[in-house]
Amino acid sequence: MLPALKPAKERFPALTGIRTMGAAAVFFLHLSFKIGFNISVDVMALFFVLSGFLIFYIYYENAAVKKWQLRQYFINRFARIYPVYFLLVTVAILLRHDFRPLFLFKNYTLTHALFHHFSDIAIQPSWSITVEECFYFLAPLFMYLVTRFSFYLALLSGALLLVAALFISTLPLSFLHTSRLVFSTTFFGHFFEFFCGIFLALVILKREKKGVIALQGIKYTIGGLAGIAMAIGITELTKNMNDPGQATQFFLINNFILPIPVAVLYYGLMCEKSGLATFLSFKWLGLLGRTSYAFYLVHTIVIESIAVPFIQPYFSGYHNLYVITVFVLAQIIAFCIYVFYEVPLNTFIRKKFSSARVVV
Repeated sequence: MLPALKPAKERFPALTGIRTMGAAAVFFLHLSFKIGFNISVDVMALFFVLSGFLIFYIYYENAAVKKWQLRQYFINRFARIYPVYFLLVTVAILLRHDFRPLFLFKNYTLTHALFHHFSDIAIQPSWSITVEECFYFLAPLFMYLVTRFSFYLALLSGALLLVAALFISTLPLSFLHTSRLVFSTTFFGHFFEFFCGIFLALVILKREKKGVIALQGIKYTIGGLAGIAMAIGITELTKNMNDPGQATQFFLINNFILPIPVAVLYYGLMCEKSGLATFLSFKWLGLLGRTSYAFYLVHTIVIESIAVPFIQPYFSGYHNLYVITVFVLAQIIAFCIYVFYEVPLNTFIRKKFSSARVVV
Protein backbone atom coordinates (compact mmCIF):
# COMPACT_ATOMS: atom_id res chain seq x y z
CA MET A 1 0.00 0.00 0.00
CA LEU A 2 1.23 3.48 -0.85
CA PRO A 3 2.15 5.48 2.28
CA ALA A 4 -0.38 8.16 1.36
CA LEU A 5 -3.20 5.59 1.43
CA LYS A 6 -2.44 4.11 4.82
CA PRO A 7 -5.16 4.92 7.37
CA ALA A 8 -4.22 8.09 9.20
CA LYS A 9 -4.00 8.12 12.98
CA GLU A 10 -6.07 11.22 13.59
CA ARG A 11 -7.07 12.57 16.97
CA PHE A 12 -10.28 14.09 15.63
CA PRO A 13 -11.28 12.28 12.40
CA ALA A 14 -14.61 14.09 12.12
CA LEU A 15 -12.75 17.35 11.52
CA THR A 16 -10.98 15.80 8.54
CA GLY A 17 -14.41 14.92 7.20
CA ILE A 18 -15.29 18.61 7.56
CA ARG A 19 -12.49 19.39 5.12
CA THR A 20 -14.11 17.08 2.58
CA MET A 21 -17.52 18.67 2.93
CA GLY A 22 -16.11 22.21 2.86
CA ALA A 23 -14.05 21.61 -0.28
CA ALA A 24 -17.06 20.01 -1.98
CA ALA A 25 -19.20 23.03 -1.04
CA VAL A 26 -16.65 25.37 -2.64
CA PHE A 27 -16.71 23.26 -5.83
CA PHE A 28 -20.51 23.42 -6.05
CA LEU A 29 -20.41 27.18 -5.56
CA HIS A 30 -18.24 27.43 -8.65
CA LEU A 31 -20.15 24.83 -10.67
CA SER A 32 -23.64 24.51 -9.27
CA PHE A 33 -26.52 22.17 -9.97
CA LYS A 34 -29.65 23.42 -11.71
CA ILE A 35 -32.28 22.58 -9.11
CA GLY A 36 -34.61 25.56 -9.36
CA PHE A 37 -32.92 27.63 -6.66
CA ASN A 38 -29.44 28.65 -5.60
CA ILE A 39 -28.07 29.04 -2.08
CA SER A 40 -24.74 30.86 -1.94
CA VAL A 41 -22.95 29.98 1.29
CA ASP A 42 -19.54 31.29 2.31
CA VAL A 43 -17.93 28.18 3.80
CA MET A 44 -14.53 29.70 4.47
CA ALA A 45 -15.36 30.00 8.18
CA LEU A 46 -15.25 26.19 8.28
CA PHE A 47 -11.62 26.25 7.12
CA PHE A 48 -10.43 29.28 9.08
CA VAL A 49 -11.86 28.11 12.40
CA LEU A 50 -10.39 24.67 11.76
CA SER A 51 -6.99 26.15 10.91
CA GLY A 52 -6.94 28.27 14.08
CA PHE A 53 -7.83 25.20 16.11
CA LEU A 54 -5.26 22.86 14.55
CA ILE A 55 -2.31 25.26 14.68
CA PHE A 56 -2.87 26.04 18.35
CA TYR A 57 -3.75 22.46 19.26
CA ILE A 58 -0.55 21.13 17.66
CA TYR A 59 1.92 23.89 18.54
CA TYR A 60 0.65 25.80 21.59
CA GLU A 61 2.46 23.55 24.05
CA ASN A 62 5.37 22.77 21.72
CA ALA A 63 8.58 23.44 23.63
CA ALA A 64 10.49 24.75 20.60
CA VAL A 65 7.74 27.19 19.65
CA LYS A 66 7.55 28.44 23.24
CA LYS A 67 11.27 29.23 23.03
CA TRP A 68 10.76 30.98 19.69
CA GLN A 69 12.72 28.24 17.95
CA LEU A 70 10.47 28.36 14.91
CA ARG A 71 12.54 26.69 12.21
CA GLN A 72 10.66 23.38 12.35
CA TYR A 73 7.32 25.14 12.63
CA PHE A 74 7.89 27.06 9.40
CA ILE A 75 9.35 24.02 7.63
CA ASN A 76 6.18 22.11 8.48
CA ARG A 77 3.96 24.92 7.24
CA PHE A 78 5.96 25.36 4.04
CA ALA A 79 5.96 21.63 3.28
CA ARG A 80 2.22 21.44 3.88
CA ILE A 81 1.19 24.41 1.75
CA TYR A 82 3.71 25.48 -0.86
CA PRO A 83 4.67 22.45 -3.01
CA VAL A 84 1.10 21.77 -4.17
CA TYR A 85 0.43 25.47 -4.58
CA PHE A 86 3.66 25.95 -6.59
CA LEU A 87 2.74 23.12 -8.96
CA LEU A 88 -0.82 24.27 -9.58
CA VAL A 89 -0.14 28.00 -9.78
CA THR A 90 2.54 27.23 -12.38
CA VAL A 91 -0.01 25.23 -14.38
CA ALA A 92 -2.54 28.07 -14.07
CA ILE A 93 0.01 30.67 -15.19
CA LEU A 94 1.03 28.60 -18.20
CA LEU A 95 -2.62 28.18 -19.19
CA ARG A 96 -3.20 31.93 -18.90
CA HIS A 97 0.00 32.82 -20.79
CA ASP A 98 0.42 35.72 -18.38
CA PHE A 99 4.07 36.30 -17.54
CA ARG A 100 4.02 39.86 -16.24
CA PRO A 101 6.74 40.14 -13.56
CA LEU A 102 4.46 41.71 -10.93
CA PHE A 103 1.75 39.12 -11.61
CA LEU A 104 4.28 36.32 -11.16
CA PHE A 105 5.71 37.90 -8.02
CA LYS A 106 2.32 38.30 -6.36
CA ASN A 107 1.24 34.76 -7.13
CA TYR A 108 4.46 32.93 -6.27
CA THR A 109 4.86 34.87 -3.02
CA LEU A 110 1.20 34.37 -2.07
CA THR A 111 0.72 38.11 -1.59
CA HIS A 112 -1.80 38.42 -4.42
CA ALA A 113 -4.91 38.66 -2.23
CA LEU A 114 -3.51 41.67 -0.39
CA PHE A 115 -3.76 43.86 -3.48
CA HIS A 116 -6.62 45.52 -5.29
CA HIS A 117 -6.65 43.72 -8.62
CA PHE A 118 -8.52 40.44 -8.09
CA SER A 119 -7.78 39.46 -11.71
CA ASP A 120 -4.13 39.10 -10.67
CA ILE A 121 -4.96 35.90 -8.77
CA ALA A 122 -4.02 33.00 -11.03
CA ILE A 123 -6.05 30.44 -9.03
CA GLN A 124 -9.16 32.16 -7.75
CA PRO A 125 -9.63 30.14 -4.51
CA SER A 126 -5.99 30.66 -3.55
CA TRP A 127 -6.83 34.03 -1.98
CA SER A 128 -7.64 32.03 1.15
CA ILE A 129 -4.12 30.55 1.16
CA THR A 130 -2.81 34.10 1.55
CA VAL A 131 -5.10 34.46 4.56
CA GLU A 132 -3.78 31.19 6.00
CA GLU A 133 -0.15 32.15 5.42
CA CYS A 134 -0.62 35.45 7.24
CA PHE A 135 -2.05 33.52 10.18
CA TYR A 136 0.87 31.07 10.16
CA PHE A 137 3.32 33.97 10.44
CA LEU A 138 1.37 35.63 13.24
CA ALA A 139 0.42 32.47 15.18
CA PRO A 140 3.67 32.29 17.23
CA LEU A 141 3.05 35.87 18.38
CA PHE A 142 -0.52 35.02 19.34
CA MET A 143 0.74 31.95 21.24
CA TYR A 144 3.18 34.14 23.16
CA LEU A 145 0.45 36.63 24.05
CA VAL A 146 -1.90 33.87 25.21
CA THR A 147 0.84 32.19 27.27
CA ARG A 148 2.33 35.33 28.75
CA PHE A 149 -0.86 37.32 29.23
CA SER A 150 -4.28 36.01 28.14
CA PHE A 151 -6.37 34.88 25.20
CA TYR A 152 -8.22 38.17 25.25
CA LEU A 153 -5.07 40.24 24.83
CA ALA A 154 -4.18 38.12 21.80
CA LEU A 155 -7.72 38.67 20.49
CA LEU A 156 -7.29 42.40 21.04
CA SER A 157 -4.06 42.32 19.03
CA GLY A 158 -5.97 40.76 16.15
CA ALA A 159 -8.59 43.51 16.39
CA LEU A 160 -5.86 46.17 16.39
CA LEU A 161 -4.38 44.62 13.24
CA LEU A 162 -7.81 44.93 11.64
CA VAL A 163 -8.01 48.60 12.64
CA ALA A 164 -4.55 49.21 11.16
CA ALA A 165 -5.53 47.43 7.93
CA LEU A 166 -8.72 49.51 7.67
CA PHE A 167 -6.66 52.68 8.12
CA ILE A 168 -4.30 51.61 5.32
CA SER A 169 -7.35 50.91 3.13
CA THR A 170 -8.19 54.64 3.25
CA LEU A 171 -4.85 55.54 1.66
CA PRO A 172 -4.35 55.80 -2.12
CA LEU A 173 -2.57 52.44 -2.34
CA SER A 174 -3.18 49.22 -4.22
CA PHE A 175 -2.16 47.34 -1.06
CA LEU A 176 -5.28 46.75 1.11
CA HIS A 177 -7.01 49.08 -1.30
CA THR A 178 -10.52 49.12 0.17
CA SER A 179 -12.28 48.09 3.36
CA ARG A 180 -14.23 45.51 1.32
CA LEU A 181 -10.94 43.92 0.24
CA VAL A 182 -9.76 43.87 3.87
CA PHE A 183 -12.88 42.02 5.01
CA SER A 184 -13.13 39.71 2.02
CA THR A 185 -9.61 38.46 1.19
CA THR A 186 -7.24 39.24 4.08
CA PHE A 187 -6.42 37.68 7.44
CA PHE A 188 -7.13 41.02 9.11
CA GLY A 189 -10.78 40.87 8.09
CA HIS A 190 -11.05 37.19 8.97
CA PHE A 191 -9.03 37.22 12.21
CA PHE A 192 -12.02 36.46 14.43
CA GLU A 193 -12.66 33.17 12.63
CA PHE A 194 -9.16 31.98 13.50
CA PHE A 195 -9.55 33.13 17.09
CA CYS A 196 -12.73 31.09 17.46
CA GLY A 197 -10.58 28.09 16.53
CA ILE A 198 -7.84 29.21 18.92
CA PHE A 199 -10.31 29.48 21.79
CA LEU A 200 -11.62 26.00 20.96
CA ALA A 201 -8.09 24.57 20.99
CA LEU A 202 -7.43 26.05 24.42
CA VAL A 203 -10.67 24.55 25.74
CA ILE A 204 -9.84 21.10 24.33
CA LEU A 205 -6.27 21.21 25.66
CA LYS A 206 -7.59 22.13 29.10
CA ARG A 207 -10.09 19.25 29.02
CA GLU A 208 -7.37 16.82 27.94
CA LYS A 209 -5.20 17.87 30.87
CA LYS A 210 -8.09 16.99 33.15
CA GLY A 211 -8.45 13.64 31.38
CA VAL A 212 -12.04 14.40 30.40
CA ILE A 213 -13.06 14.78 26.76
CA ALA A 214 -16.35 12.93 26.20
CA LEU A 215 -19.62 14.73 26.88
CA GLN A 216 -23.09 13.30 27.35
CA GLY A 217 -25.73 14.05 24.76
CA ILE A 218 -25.38 15.99 21.51
CA LYS A 219 -26.44 19.49 22.54
CA TYR A 220 -23.32 21.19 21.20
CA THR A 221 -23.60 19.41 17.85
CA ILE A 222 -27.26 20.38 17.52
CA GLY A 223 -26.64 23.90 18.79
CA GLY A 224 -23.77 24.43 16.35
CA LEU A 225 -25.82 23.16 13.41
CA ALA A 226 -28.77 25.33 14.38
CA GLY A 227 -26.57 28.40 14.71
CA ILE A 228 -24.97 27.76 11.33
CA ALA A 229 -28.39 27.29 9.72
CA MET A 230 -29.61 30.57 11.21
CA ALA A 231 -26.51 32.44 10.04
CA ILE A 232 -26.88 31.00 6.53
CA GLY A 233 -30.55 31.94 6.46
CA ILE A 234 -29.78 35.52 7.42
CA THR A 235 -26.91 35.61 4.92
CA GLU A 236 -29.33 34.72 2.13
CA LEU A 237 -31.12 37.98 2.88
CA THR A 238 -27.88 39.99 2.71
CA LYS A 239 -25.86 37.91 0.29
CA ASN A 240 -24.64 40.58 -2.12
CA MET A 241 -21.39 41.86 -0.58
CA ASN A 242 -20.85 44.03 -3.70
CA ASP A 243 -23.87 46.11 -2.74
CA PRO A 244 -22.62 48.89 -0.42
CA GLY A 245 -25.94 48.79 1.38
CA GLN A 246 -25.56 45.11 2.25
CA ALA A 247 -21.80 44.60 2.55
CA THR A 248 -21.66 45.52 6.24
CA GLN A 249 -24.31 42.97 7.21
CA PHE A 250 -22.74 40.34 4.96
CA PHE A 251 -19.28 40.63 6.52
CA LEU A 252 -20.66 40.95 10.04
CA ILE A 253 -22.49 37.64 9.68
CA ASN A 254 -19.83 35.71 7.75
CA ASN A 255 -16.71 36.96 9.53
CA PHE A 256 -17.92 37.55 13.08
CA ILE A 257 -21.14 35.63 13.77
CA LEU A 258 -20.94 32.42 11.72
CA PRO A 259 -17.56 31.36 13.23
CA ILE A 260 -19.12 31.04 16.70
CA PRO A 261 -21.61 28.25 15.87
CA VAL A 262 -18.93 26.64 13.68
CA ALA A 263 -16.65 26.39 16.73
CA VAL A 264 -19.56 25.07 18.80
CA LEU A 265 -20.22 22.40 16.16
CA TYR A 266 -16.55 21.37 16.16
CA TYR A 267 -16.66 21.10 19.93
CA GLY A 268 -19.62 18.78 19.63
CA LEU A 269 -17.98 16.69 16.91
CA MET A 270 -14.89 16.20 19.07
CA CYS A 271 -16.56 15.61 22.42
CA GLU A 272 -19.96 14.09 21.67
CA LYS A 273 -21.02 10.82 20.09
CA SER A 274 -23.41 11.64 17.29
CA GLY A 275 -24.45 10.23 13.96
CA LEU A 276 -22.89 13.24 12.23
CA ALA A 277 -19.54 12.68 13.96
CA THR A 278 -19.65 8.99 12.97
CA PHE A 279 -20.45 9.86 9.36
CA LEU A 280 -17.69 12.48 9.10
CA SER A 281 -15.23 9.96 10.57
CA PHE A 282 -15.73 7.42 7.77
CA LYS A 283 -12.39 6.37 6.27
CA TRP A 284 -13.32 7.37 2.72
CA LEU A 285 -14.24 10.86 3.92
CA GLY A 286 -10.94 10.95 5.79
CA LEU A 287 -9.06 10.14 2.60
CA LEU A 288 -10.95 12.80 0.65
CA GLY A 289 -10.24 15.19 3.52
CA ARG A 290 -6.53 14.61 3.14
CA THR A 291 -6.76 15.23 -0.63
CA SER A 292 -9.03 18.25 -0.13
CA TYR A 293 -6.22 20.82 -0.28
CA ALA A 294 -5.20 19.68 -3.77
CA PHE A 295 -8.87 19.43 -4.74
CA TYR A 296 -9.55 22.95 -3.45
CA LEU A 297 -6.81 24.43 -5.62
CA VAL A 298 -7.19 22.28 -8.73
CA HIS A 299 -10.96 22.29 -9.17
CA THR A 300 -11.22 25.70 -10.86
CA ILE A 301 -8.42 24.73 -13.28
CA VAL A 302 -10.34 21.56 -14.11
CA ILE A 303 -13.58 23.48 -14.62
CA GLU A 304 -12.13 26.29 -16.74
CA SER A 305 -9.46 24.46 -18.75
CA ILE A 306 -10.82 20.92 -19.11
CA ALA A 307 -14.54 20.75 -18.40
CA VAL A 308 -15.82 23.82 -20.23
CA PRO A 309 -13.90 23.38 -23.50
CA PHE A 310 -13.74 19.59 -23.72
CA ILE A 311 -16.48 17.99 -21.62
CA GLN A 312 -19.44 20.35 -21.51
CA PRO A 313 -20.29 20.03 -25.24
CA TYR A 314 -21.07 16.34 -24.70
CA PHE A 315 -23.58 17.04 -21.91
CA SER A 316 -26.01 19.34 -23.67
CA GLY A 317 -29.29 19.10 -21.77
CA TYR A 318 -27.70 17.11 -18.93
CA HIS A 319 -26.20 19.84 -16.80
CA ASN A 320 -26.48 18.08 -13.44
CA LEU A 321 -24.79 14.97 -14.83
CA TYR A 322 -22.09 17.25 -16.22
CA VAL A 323 -21.54 18.76 -12.76
CA ILE A 324 -21.20 15.31 -11.17
CA THR A 325 -18.78 14.18 -13.90
CA VAL A 326 -16.54 17.21 -13.43
CA PHE A 327 -16.65 16.79 -9.66
CA VAL A 328 -15.49 13.17 -9.93
CA LEU A 329 -12.78 14.12 -12.42
CA ALA A 330 -11.46 16.85 -10.13
CA GLN A 331 -11.43 14.40 -7.22
CA ILE A 332 -9.44 11.88 -9.26
CA ILE A 333 -6.90 14.48 -10.31
CA ALA A 334 -6.60 15.74 -6.72
CA PHE A 335 -6.14 12.17 -5.49
CA CYS A 336 -3.28 11.61 -7.95
CA ILE A 337 -1.63 14.89 -6.94
CA TYR A 338 -1.92 13.93 -3.28
CA VAL A 339 -0.58 10.38 -3.65
CA PHE A 340 2.17 10.89 -6.21
CA TYR A 341 3.29 14.47 -5.51
CA GLU A 342 2.02 16.07 -2.30
CA VAL A 343 2.83 13.33 0.21
CA PRO A 344 6.23 12.30 -1.26
CA LEU A 345 7.44 15.90 -1.55
CA ASN A 346 6.04 16.85 1.85
CA THR A 347 7.87 13.92 3.43
CA PHE A 348 11.09 14.69 1.54
CA ILE A 349 11.16 18.34 2.64
CA ARG A 350 10.58 17.51 6.28
CA LYS A 351 13.19 14.74 6.31
CA LYS A 352 15.69 16.84 4.37
CA PHE A 353 15.55 19.80 6.72
CA SER A 354 14.78 18.10 9.99
CA SER A 355 14.76 14.69 11.62
CA ALA A 356 11.74 15.68 13.69
CA ARG A 357 8.54 13.66 13.55
CA VAL A 358 6.22 14.73 10.77
CA VAL A 359 3.35 16.82 12.06
CA VAL A 360 0.35 17.41 9.80
